[in-house]
Amino acid sequence: MTANTWAYAKRLDETYEIASMREEFYMQEGRIYFDGNSLGLMSKRAEKTLHSLMNSWKEYGIDGWTKGEHAWFFLAEKLGAQMAQIVGAQKEEVVVTGSTTSNLHQLVATFYKPEGKRTKILADELNFPSDIYALKSQLALKGYDESHLIRVASRDGQMLDEEDIIAAMTDEVALIVLPGVLYRSGQILNMEQLTKAAHERGIIIGFDLCHSVGSVVHHLHDWNVDFAFWCTYKHLNGGPGSTGALFVHEKHFGTAPGLAGWFGSNKEKQFTMSHTFEPAFEAGGFQVGTPNVLSMAPLLGALGLFNEMGIDNVRKRSLALSDYMLQCVEDMLGEYSFKVCSPVEHERRGGHIYLEHPDAARICKALKERGVIPDFRAPQGIRLAAVAMYNTFEEVYKCFEILKDIMETKAYEKFTNEREIVA
Repeated sequence: MTANTWAYAKRLDETYEIASMREEFYMQEGRIYFDGNSLGLMSKRAEKTLHSLMNSWKEYGIDGWTKGEHAWFFLAEKLGAQMAQIVGAQKEEVVVTGSTTSNLHQLVATFYKPEGKRTKILADELNFPSDIYALKSQLALKGYDESHLIRVASRDGQMLDEEDIIAAMTDEVALIVLPGVLYRSGQILNMEQLTKAAHERGIIIGFDLCHSVGSVVHHLHDWNVDFAFWCTYKHLNGGPGSTGALFVHEKHFGTAPGLAGWFGSNKEKQFTMSHTFEPAFEAGGFQVGTPNVLSMAPLLGALGLFNEMGIDNVRKRSLALSDYMLQCVEDMLGEYSFKVCSPVEHERRGGHIYLEHPDAARICKALKERGVIPDFRAPQGIRLAAVAMYNTFEEVYKCFEILKDIMETKAYEKFTNEREIVA
């Protein structure tokens, strides 16, 4: 039975060994949502825990910091312990705090220590722009210009070669910051290999896990990664602007944070109001300001779903869905000039697939008109994420059936080939 039949997709949904958590989510009626790698859908549990934290504010007022089921004073560490299971960390190595970029600033301010000829930061040319902005600004704060930022080139404009990255780990490099998964192509970098190579050369290394957390399996502690940071609103389904998270390996516990703030204090001494900062010993010491309680609240429910399903099962189902997507591209779109720019190998493919087409922007608009929600990336990229938690094989089939019809009828031609404000 070929991929381009409804019956085949239905059989996959009926027989595939790992069930989804679809009933736990608010699915949008009449829409196929394949943009979970940008913003995950709301779960009923996330809604419930948000209401719970709002009620604790209503019931306790200021006493909500220490009273109630989820006392706010310890919420960042409590969520960090839940998150640790997803990223392969010790519970004290993770804290939920800040945002992707603010956490990157904190970690670079902490671990970037230029000395002698070691003054450069190593990144890559395919990295998400916000990371590059932060790295450039951190260099400027140390008195260096962007010539001290090395960006490893891609051989094909889509993916990176680990050997090229390792070759760039010269004795001029003081710090390395790389993505765990490339945001366009969805390529997984071999974090274990890169970490080992960096440490053999005496270099601290950290990873941006925004596009990998919640879709692939990590072993940050065992891989000996120095630090990592990520958002929580994509595959983790924490809601728009939900609080980010960071990881610091226990070998760095006790390191003074580059950016000090009172919520990084030793909890027992925080309210002594001393002007001498005494940071918490573990990852909690890298917090800066007061926790964003209501932006953290949905994570209590969202992370519970992950730990119930298990990240290994999430990964298996994610791969099965993206395998089927790639099969549908081959079987149904072969004559329409789509280029698959995602890795085929499981060990290198993240939680979405990436297609390129000269008319990508207008094709995305046509898909949205037909109820399919994709993600456009300029200049000609279409990202499709079948999220393991809630998407189905039947939705994959229906998406590509619609896409094939759009191409056959040239329904996309009525739209301009320009991106919308939010792509």
